[in-house]
Order: sequence, then C-alpha cells, then structure tokens
Amino acid sequence: MIRKWRKQEKELRQVNKRKLSFHGNKARWPDLEEHLERWILDLRAAGRNVSTVTIRLKAKALAEELKIEHFEVGPSWCFRFMKRHHLAIRVRTTVAQQLPADYIDKLAVFRTYCSKLIADKLIQPNHITNMDELPLTFDIPMNHTVERKETSTVAIRTTGHEKSAFTVVLACHANGQKLPPMVIFKRKTLPKEKFPAGVIVKVNPKGWMDEEKMRDWLRDVYVKRPDGFFHGSPSVLICDSMRAHLTATVKNQIMKRNSELAVIPGGLTKELQPLDIGINRAFKSKLRAAWEQWMIAGEHSFTKSGRQRRASYATICQWIFAAWANVSACTDVRAFAKAGIISKEPHGNDGDSEKEERGGPVIWKARLGNCIILTQKMRSLRDLKVMMTCVNCKMSK
Repeated sequence: MIRKWRKQEKELRQVNKRKLSFHGNKARWPDLEEHLERWILDLRAAGRNVSTVTIRLKAKALAEELKIEHFEVGPSWCFRFMKRHHLAIRVRTTVAQQLPADYIDKLAVFRTYCSKLIADKLIQPNHITNMDELPLTFDIPMNHTVERKETSTVAIRTTGHEKSAFTVVLACHANGQKLPPMVIFKRKTLPKEKFPAGVIVKVNPKGWMDEEKMRDWLRDVYVKRPDGFFHGSPSVLICDSMRAHLTATVKNQIMKRNSELAVIPGGLTKELQPLDIGINRAFKSKLRAAWEQWMIAGEHSFTKSGRQRRASYATICQWIFAAWANVSACTDVRAFAKAGIISKEPHGNDGDSEKEERGGPVIWKARLGNCIILTQKMRSLRDLKVMMTCVNCKMSK
C-alpha cells in the first residue's frame, strides 16, 4: 500500500483532505460512460432537457452498440454514474437579461450623453428623473420556508392570485427625492374604494403602460414634481426603450416641459437604469413583507367555498405607498451613481477639504468625459459668481 501511495502522491495531494480518497468502485465500462457523458453535455449545450430516464435509455442503447453483455441499467447505476462524472439534478433557473455584444461602447455613449447634457444645461440633481414600470401580483409569496426535515410536502398558503397582475410606475430624482407612485389595475372602471392620497390610481384593460397612461403620468406626476409646473429649470427624464415612451405625442409633451428625454439602449436597463440597479428590489422586499404580515395577522374574508379573498385595491395601494416611502434616499442616490449618470458625492473629510481648497460650497458634481466638473457658488464683493472647476485638469471657468 505504501508503494501504491507513493505512486499516487500527486493525485492524493490534490483531493479534499476531509474525504476518503479514491474509495468506491471505478467505472466498469469507461468507454460507455465517456460516450454517455459527451451525449449529455451536447444536449445541455443545446438547451435540451435531460432526465435520469433518458440517461438510462441512452445507456442501454450504447451498451447494445458496444456489444456489452450483462449490463443492467438501473436507477442505482444511473446515480453512481452521475456522481462519478459530477452531474446532478438541477432546478431550472431564470435566464437573466443578455447584454449585447457591443454593450461597452453603448454604455460609454449613453453615459457621455447624459454627462454632457447635465453639464451643458447645468441640470440640478432634483431635475434628473428616472421612471420605470414594475409588474406585480396580488400575492407575493416566497418560494422558501422553514419546515421540519421529515415533512414530505411543503405548501405555502396564498389567496390564489399569484398570476393576477397589475403595474406600478415608480420614479425618483438623483438627489433621493421620490415621486408619487402610479398604480395601473387591470380593469375598465376605477374601483369604488378610498385610496391613500399619495398614490395615483389608473385602470387599463391590459393593466400595463400604454401611450394614454404615459400621458397621464406626465400630467399627474411628472409635471407636479417640485419646480416642475412652470418648467423654469431644465430637466432630463431617463427611461427605457418601451414603445409607450417613444411616441411622438409623448416626446412633444416632454419637450414642452423644458425637459430632455434620455432613452436607455435596449438590453442595457440592468446597467443604466437606477431603478433596476438598486431600487426596485428594495421596494419589492418591503412590499412582500407587508403582504406576509397581512397574511399572518390580517382580518380576512372567505368565499362560500372557503377560499380566502385577496387584499382589496385600497390595501394594495397602502402597501405600495408605505413601501415606496420606506425606500431610503441614500439608496436612490447610490443607484444613480452606480449607473454612471451622476458621480458619487464626496464624503467626510474629502468633501470638506474640497470646499476649503476651492473656496466655496459644492452645489453639484457631474462627469463630462474624463473630467469631473464641480459647480460652486463663489461670492465676491460685487456679485455672486458660479464657478465650474475640473478636478482632473485643475481648470476653472
């Protein structure tokens, strides 16, 4: 055995020290298993489903081709084969958004466009707005729960409305200020319920954003933002390339409000949209917590067949209002900075030192190409000046 171990010294040093090394039986028909593994990997590369039953059927067919006798293809052999070749039964995962091939160039172009627009028109962070539609359902259950190990069936109770969808339109500014949410229910008429004052409720036969609802959002939410009614200050609205955002009527309404429309290129919302980057997830988690609390401790009504009724429209709107209000302003600002639309605010001593070095308080910090522009108020003896200074080039204007 010592001679054997000396021959296997290189292999023994590479295995896990906590496990027995090279134990168990080796493959009796290595050629068959090699062909079978290659066949499985080819199917998975093409996105095809492979089950243990199909593996056993294919192994039996390969055994007949290779003229192998006394080959029993049972479930036990199948799982041993999978263990030897590091295969396992996996759950289907959700495919994330695929980035385009030239996404790096598109990211740079969009960020440069936003930075130039902000710097040229001196757009303040409270006039940089991002809006997005978020599809939701009346039931928001978790797929995981705590249960005893020996329990064979794990069920999670809902009201049966996991597929009854509606839309929430969220919008926020780069300074952390949030606009009132707009909810679009899948109905033809408005529900006769008393809704909270901070939520705008609309209805649509499809329960989704279209050109009409986009015009309603501009009129009822975007225009009523602070300093937005008289359109005195320039602003920018950042949204994705959804068709309802790009119609001629919508573009004209945005232009009339002294605002520019910045459309995120298709396939890049998870890289450039602040709401997708760091805000929507926090909002949904708070909304799910409210739904779970209602399921546990709420006062419920039931149908004649004993099924629990879903939450009312007014209750849903109350959850949305509370969840949106509980999203912190720091979360919004970090999401805008991570998207590259604004630069990160100076923190701590760094920000104080910049103020002392340049002689005035920093109003706004933006990025223009390779330059970082600081806009400052410089008070002189005669008048009030606004100075723009580049941190990298050390040039002021």
